[in-house]
Amino acid sequence: MPDDNQIADSRRNPEAQEANFSDALGDSPESLARDTFEIRSLAAVDANAIYRIDRRLSGRDRTDYLARKIDEVINQSGIRVSLIAEDDGLVVGFVMARLDYGEFGRTAATAVIDTIGVDPDSPGAGSVLLEQLFANLGSLRLDGARTIVRWDDTALNHFLSKAGFEPAPQLALRCIL
Repeated sequence: MPDDNQIADSRRNPEAQEANFSDALGDSPESLARDTFEIRSLAAVDANAIYRIDRRLSGRDRTDYLARKIDEVINQSGIRVSLIAEDDGLVVGFVMARLDYGEFGRTAATAVIDTIGVDPDSPGAGSVLLEQLFANLGSLRLDGARTIVRWDDTALNHFLSKAGFEPAPQLALRCIL
């Protein structure tokens, strides 16, 4: 960032180097990816695109599950934080999240990421979605975000690790009935 003397010099002398107020990231891949995708709030009209992306990623039809999640994040959440990534008007990614104000004796307000999906032909969209989600959550003064992943899903674990996630000190247990 230029100091006051550099700014004053550029104003007095038109031949002087122009002051550079650009983002420190400049033309890094991260800043360019932000310019590629439009991020907006998830809406009911996005359902078919979400089903399409999820079917491509999972190889299964999870329409019923996703329809319940979409209804939850749109109609049953006090503060809507779920997002859509678009590229030239086409939905290429989504993240469904909700706010959690505590459970199991924990009282910290956090976000829970339930489902994330990105079209494999749109690299960078997932990172941009999480970056925007984290910025939005920061303005709500939440303590963090959490999610659950299969321990053997190395690609998703790697992606989330790059986004800042790390193993939590909790242990999830289940009892099959």
